Amino acid sequence: MDDLPPHFQRERAVLREAGIRGWEGLAGQSPERLRALARPGGASEARLLRLRAQARLMTATGLTPKEASLLLHAGIVEARALATSDPQRLLVQVNRLGRQLLGPNATPVSLATVRGWIRAAATSRSAN
Repeated sequence: MDDLPPHFQRERAVLREAGIRGWEGLAGQSPERLRALARPGGASEARLLRLRAQARLMTATGLTPKEASLLLHAGIVEARALATSDPQRLLVQVNRLGRQLLGPNATPVSLATVRGWIRAAATSRSAN
């Protein structure tokens, strides 16, 4: 989980201290466990829960951390929701969000990529 943004350094430290090293390990944590980890270490409970959602989306579909994060920002929090998404609508939503977050130089996502995400979610090994 070295690919977390710098502003997640407290969360990274708390997860490492708890022995949670990878995305799969984080995906398997309960919300209660993450809440307990957030208390003493100064990590944000909301951020830990968001990272868990990202990890669950990644492990269910094979998405990259960046792709899963973008989908979370777009409101897709489970593989099941991604699997039933309309490709064209999701494409517009994700590209609009990318421009809002990264500015006009954001690299647009292609329709083929979005369809690949949806296909991966539809055939995922986990219903989340």
